[in-house]
Amino acid sequence: MSEITSTIAGGGNRQIHIRRARLTCMDGANAGEAWQIDGDVIRIGARGDNDVILKDTTVSRLHAEIVRGHEGTILRDHGSTNGTFVGPVRVREVYLAPDTRFKCGKTELLYRPDDEIIDVAPSESDRFEELVGRGIAMREVFGVLERVAPTGLTILVSGETGTGKELVSRAIHNRSTRKGRPLVVFDCGAAQETLVESELFGHERGAFTGAVAAREGLFENADGGTIFIDEIGELPIELQPKLLRVLEQREVRRVGGAKTRHIDVRVVAATNRNLRDEVAAGRFREDLYYRLAVVEIRLPALRERKEDLPLLVEHLLRRAEHNRGVMSLAPEVRSLFESYHWPGNVRELNNVIERALPFCDGDRITLSALPDALRSAKVLPAAPRPKSLSPDAPVSSLPLKDAKESLIEAFEKQYLVDLIERHDGNVTRAAQTAGMDRKSITRLLKKHQIRYRE
Repeated sequence: MSEITSTIAGGGNRQIHIRRARLTCMDGANAGEAWQIDGDVIRIGARGDNDVILKDTTVSRLHAEIVRGHEGTILRDHGSTNGTFVGPVRVREVYLAPDTRFKCGKTELLYRPDDEIIDVAPSESDRFEELVGRGIAMREVFGVLERVAPTGLTILVSGETGTGKELVSRAIHNRSTRKGRPLVVFDCGAAQETLVESELFGHERGAFTGAVAAREGLFENADGGTIFIDEIGELPIELQPKLLRVLEQREVRRVGGAKTRHIDVRVVAATNRNLRDEVAAGRFREDLYYRLAVVEIRLPALRERKEDLPLLVEHLLRRAEHNRGVMSLAPEVRSLFESYHWPGNVRELNNVIERALPFCDGDRITLSALPDALRSAKVLPAAPRPKSLSPDAPVSSLPLKDAKESLIEAFEKQYLVDLIERHDGNVTRAAQTAGMDRKSITRLLKKHQIRYRE
């Protein structure tokens, strides 16, 4: 089995702890064979799509499975004809200790953890597929992606809106053995809540009003490939156990159906929320979080990687479809970009560049080609003081983490107040200017109790 815990959030090398399992056949038709598995579930049986395929005629098609959870490793019988035994005891479900022997039918297997510690240094490259960055923060991300993309491990990508989470999912898919198979994208934040279950898992005819025909869900569409679930923090709490079952069992049951369907899908999920906080608040299941965060990668905000701006601008100009020879930025635009806060991150930068291109007369982007809103924001306001500080106390009297969080919160509120005022409370236009989706900016406005037009 495998569990990796790795959060990329700054300088310095990282270690990734991979917990794998090794099964060895000690007695039976497959005696002497061994299997090393790094998936979340090991399926054992006679059927050809199992992870461990046994030749023993007393073994059922899907005989048993081993599932690694946050609390331990479970051996579970799958209703086999001839049973699963630990010693003389026939078991339905039991926790496995290291070096435990058990039998499926007449075949005896030895379970042994096969952990690996990998040191992950920053990548030597300044790009990974469509992701670019020369600074240490992004090269650390690339270093981890180079290690984990070729595996089948589940990955959780966190970061603010516009940092490139979907690009990460596409990069992972393209660098995996699943390249050429489907990459299916689903945004929990954009889907109607009543349709999320049907979209993900499919439905049978007559399952609900309007279900005039059976329909495959996105997990079935992604069979053999990768599914990217964006804004996983928006998944309704009542559907979270069903997603957990899919991740653990690798099978789906359509809405209104009784039959389960085996699937082979790699999951990459993304969120702009802190899921640990969501777990603490009871809005997200802890067991689902640990199942998703086998590898957890945090993408830095653009304001945290300003050293990457020249490379990003060059990359975005080169790939822009309607670029008629614009190659660089005028010096005053470069200064503006370096001083701007970029609340919409790389997505906002890309939008600004693409909107400026039609208004460029030469080979550089000049101030006159930029949107009015950006030109008016070219001088950043002084960072407000944290509320927790007395007027005379220096900012350094707080721990770095607390001071940073408080300053960012205060800046975020100040930015939003200015933004919404300039657009007369119109949240749709404000979101467009900020390079953010409407739902995300609405959430921030409510968080800071800023009035806006519904």
